[in-house]
Amino acid sequence: MVAMNELSALHGGEASRRRLRKRRAAEFRLKAYGIAAIVIAGLALVTLMSSVVGNARYALSESYITLPMTISAEELNVDPTDPESIRRGDYERFVRDQVRAEFDYVSGRTPRRELADLYSNAAGFDLRDMVIADPSLIGQTIDVRMLASDVADLYIKGDYGTLAETELSTPLTFTSTGEDTVLVEATEPVFQNVFQDVQRDLLLLAERREREAGRQEAGRVEFLRRADVAETVEARDAAIAEAANREVARDALQAEADDLRARSTDANGFEAVSDDNESLLFRLNGGWLKATSVGADVVEAEIIVPLDDTNLTNPDYSMLVQPLPESARKVSDNQVAWIEELRSEGAVDQVFNWRFFTAGDSRDAERAGIWGAAVGSFWTMMVTFVLAFPIGTLAAIYLEEFAPRNRFTDFVEVNINNLAAVPSIVFGLLGLAVFLGFFGVPRSAPIAGGIVLALMTLPTIIIASRAAIRAVPPSIRDAALGLGASKLQTSFHHVLPLAMPGILTGTIIGMAQALGETAPLILIGMVAFIVDVPTSVTDPATVLPVQVFRWSDFPERAFEARTAAAICVLLVFLVLMNAFAVFLRKRFERRW
Repeated sequence: MVAMNELSALHGGEASRRRLRKRRAAEFRLKAYGIAAIVIAGLALVTLMSSVVGNARYALSESYITLPMTISAEELNVDPTDPESIRRGDYERFVRDQVRAEFDYVSGRTPRRELADLYSNAAGFDLRDMVIADPSLIGQTIDVRMLASDVADLYIKGDYGTLAETELSTPLTFTSTGEDTVLVEATEPVFQNVFQDVQRDLLLLAERREREAGRQEAGRVEFLRRADVAETVEARDAAIAEAANREVARDALQAEADDLRARSTDANGFEAVSDDNESLLFRLNGGWLKATSVGADVVEAEIIVPLDDTNLTNPDYSMLVQPLPESARKVSDNQVAWIEELRSEGAVDQVFNWRFFTAGDSRDAERAGIWGAAVGSFWTMMVTFVLAFPIGTLAAIYLEEFAPRNRFTDFVEVNINNLAAVPSIVFGLLGLAVFLGFFGVPRSAPIAGGIVLALMTLPTIIIASRAAIRAVPPSIRDAALGLGASKLQTSFHHVLPLAMPGILTGTIIGMAQALGETAPLILIGMVAFIVDVPTSVTDPATVLPVQVFRWSDFPERAFEARTAAAICVLLVFLVLMNAFAVFLRKRFERRW
């Protein structure tokens, strides 16, 4: 009876309830930790994918600029009756001259260089292909669609900021003050935001000058100290002279800082607009003005696109602000005005970027595509599969069905497991030293990459295949042997077909891992710049992950979008391969 009471107290008393509450609290914490880990991983994945997809959207469309051009045989320097002469025509110079003729008011080396940067270097090649395909175009005036350059394309897509038209509370007065300058006045401080931006820069510059003046003062004090401890008259005089120079420099910098600080707080000031300030532009009578100096209610502007009507008595105008400073974007204010002028004329359009999926690599971002890398990945994966799948499967069958259990097989198994954990770059070093250096396999070719990736994938395929073979019940083997089948027939006619779904699943997962590898392929030269699409396993080629690596290292901003889009394509391939592996496992899986 006493024992029963003690047992009841143990399981039904306050101590038991406290232990139960602690266990439940521990279980709740474990679940909370698990849910928190899943949420954090999900947020990280969403952040990564949103960043990649957000950048990739700029690569899914391309912009074109359409201009009328008269295809002149004289200007092309071709003979319309000679196909070879047509092929050798100077189309690049012809396009350049036609664009300059369309913007005949643009002069000077820098503006003309900016004008040429509106369209791609491929414009001449595209026109040549058009004329070669239809020589009757020579002598005709046609609308030529030119691929926009990468910077123009990014601006058209809004990546370099968007011009915002400002609602004006008071009318503006325009007065011509020179051949290329216009004074813009208002009765209210409508230019206050731009003026304050300029004054903020003046204040920052004043603070910088004050810091420089402080350094000069510290130098003056140091040279005076050196003069006090100088051992010779010459050294003392030199230190005093240098201290005097530092004092003069200090006073000049401080005076400049005081002037800048005063100007930064002057409400009635009138200051020059720099490239570090937001841009203030005006549409005026069919032309464009750019503010060069600004006050709260007055602006001095230069004409960057000529006016259709120079009568400024009753002007047609609008004021636009580009919030991104000119120094922070590749496209200049002149180019912005030209692009907006073309856009208003309907000469700018955007289409889906099929070129990205059908073209090879290019140094020009607007012409770069992934087709060459995709075909290179296909040939590389083919070589990898042809080598790794049969060798891995046969090795797994031998180790599971035929190999004796001794120290040698144990040694082989341990090394297979170790090879599965070896960094991929080690296989790249092996391929560089053995296959390229000793056997002379073509460098930067899919056959070299496929051999290296096959070696890297073999351990994964062998381990997965052995697990699939081991999962086949022994009764299948016993039944086959009992009916008179040999060991070889049992393995290949009965065990292998039943294990094949698992073997294929492991193979596809190993191939997906190989598809995403970069380091070993870089070592064997598949990082080379390859424009042509490979047609065999011995042609120079690159692969998708290496293409992503190369584009990510380019300074042009448009390659960021190409990199993100190539990552999305690579992820789609990996997801499809893993989904196919899951399908095979679900479709052919057997429960014994």
